[in-house]
Amino acid sequence: MSSYTKLVNGLETLGLMRIKSSLDSYIELINSGEKTVVDALCEMVGNELEQNKLRAINSCVKVANFPFMKTLADFDFSFQPSINKQEIMDLSTLRFIEKQENILFVGSSGVGKTHLATSIGIECASHRYSTYFVTFQNLMEQLSAALKENRLDARMKFFAKYKILIIDEIGYIPISVDSANLFFQLIARRYEKHCTIVTTNMPFSKWGDVFGSPTLANAILDRLLHHSHVISIKGHSYRLRDKLNLFDGGQNCDS
Repeated sequence: MSSYTKLVNGLETLGLMRIKSSLDSYIELINSGEKTVVDALCEMVGNELEQNKLRAINSCVKVANFPFMKTLADFDFSFQPSINKQEIMDLSTLRFIEKQENILFVGSSGVGKTHLATSIGIECASHRYSTYFVTFQNLMEQLSAALKENRLDARMKFFAKYKILIIDEIGYIPISVDSANLFFQLIARRYEKHCTIVTTNMPFSKWGDVFGSPTLANAILDRLLHHSHVISIKGHSYRLRDKLNLFDGGQNCDS
């Protein structure tokens, strides 16, 4: 077996596929005098490290359970003028993570809360912060099932461990006081340790109705709001945007 074949096989065994794929090109550059051996090795190793970084980022994004892949570049800020774009872009710098701050998006259905929460979450995962997305309903179903099956502590640890936990759609479905207590336990575990991003269609004054107990609601809000950014969105639904444009166009034709 030739040295070249041994080298290629060794690169494959080590999983250095980027170096393997570019090996022949760099050998030619070395033979022609365009690259020194050291420069060629440095570039090949750099390319491999970059590939490993991209692979790690993709893995973080994949395990985060995002409902879709949309970034802030996909968000139409002009459609929602109530949003301070600069504030959102500042959040995308991820300074809030180091300060252990929460983010709460409040607004009616369809105004872009989930899009913004997901986009910031994707940015977090892309920087290799452990991130997880879950709807409030699914979260409560999992915690309630874990309680019945005597594995609540393990499930609590699962949701408590993430650097950023995104909880979507609080307020769409009321829950029992027992379930509300489970949610309080989770928020209490994360309090001043990790960041929680929440979307809700309910004003905070109505959270007592959602959780079936004003006392529990206040305790949850106290921990979520203590170190937080609250983004209130007032505007039309994105889902109705095209129909609204057609309706406006029809009005203009009639006038």
